[in-house]
Amino acid sequence: MPKVQSKVLIIDDEKEILELIHTVLTREGIDQVLTASTARDGLTQFHQEQPDLVILDIMLPDGEGYDICKQIRDVSHVPIIFLSAKGEESDKIVGLAIGGDDYITKPFSPKEVAYRVKAQLRRSSYLQPSQAEPVIKKGPFELNEQQAELTKNGAAIELTPKELMLMTYFMQHPNRVISKETLYQTVWGEDFFGSDNTVMVHIRRLREKIEHSPSTPEFLVTVKGLGYKFVVKDA
Repeated sequence: MPKVQSKVLIIDDEKEILELIHTVLTREGIDQVLTASTARDGLTQFHQEQPDLVILDIMLPDGEGYDICKQIRDVSHVPIIFLSAKGEESDKIVGLAIGGDDYITKPFSPKEVAYRVKAQLRRSSYLQPSQAEPVIKKGPFELNEQQAELTKNGAAIELTPKELMLMTYFMQHPNRVISKETLYQTVWGEDFFGSDNTVMVHIRRLREKIEHSPSTPEFLVTVKGLGYKFVVKDA
C-alpha cells in the first residue's frame, strides 16, 4: 500500500490498543505512527513532533483526554479523534464540543479507525485558505480563511476546526438545502453512517455560537426531512 505522508500520535494507556492501532495504521500506509501511554508523554510528543492527527483516549492514568484536547486546541487545529470506552451520548457531545473532530467507542473495528484517520487527514487541508475567495461575506457574517476567523457584525466568534469547516461550507452555499449526508461526506469522510449523530451535534454547537436564539435559529435552519439551510438575504 502506498505511503501516506502524515504523522499520527496515539495517546492511550492500553498497550494492546497502542500496538493494534499502530500495526493497522502502518499497514494502511501511514508514514509515521507515534505512541504515548500517559497524558504527560502525549503532550510532550505532541509539542516535539507536531503530528498531523491525534488519536486520544479519555481516561489516562495521569489525566483526562478532555484536558489534553483543550491544551492542544489552544495552539493547534490538528484533527483529534477520541477513542474511549465511555460510550454515552453525553460523553460524545462533550468530546466534540471541546474541539474533538470524531469520537469512536471501544470496542472498535481497527479498519474503521484507519478509515476515519485517513478521512480526517484528507480533509484537514480543507481549512487552508482558498485562492479564489479568501474572505467570504454573507449577511452579518465575515469569514477570513487566511486567518481562520469568523465574525458576526464585527464581533469575533470562536469556532472549533470542524465548526469552522461547516460554517465555511454553508457560507459557500447560501440559501441552499444541504443534506446531512452531504455535510458528513464533505467534512468528515466519504461514506455516511446513518446512525452517527456527529453532524447533528456540531450543528447544535454551531447554532449556540452564531444564533441569537439557538432553539429558534434565524440563519442555520432545519429543513425537515431534507437537511439544513444557511439563510442570508444578500447572498
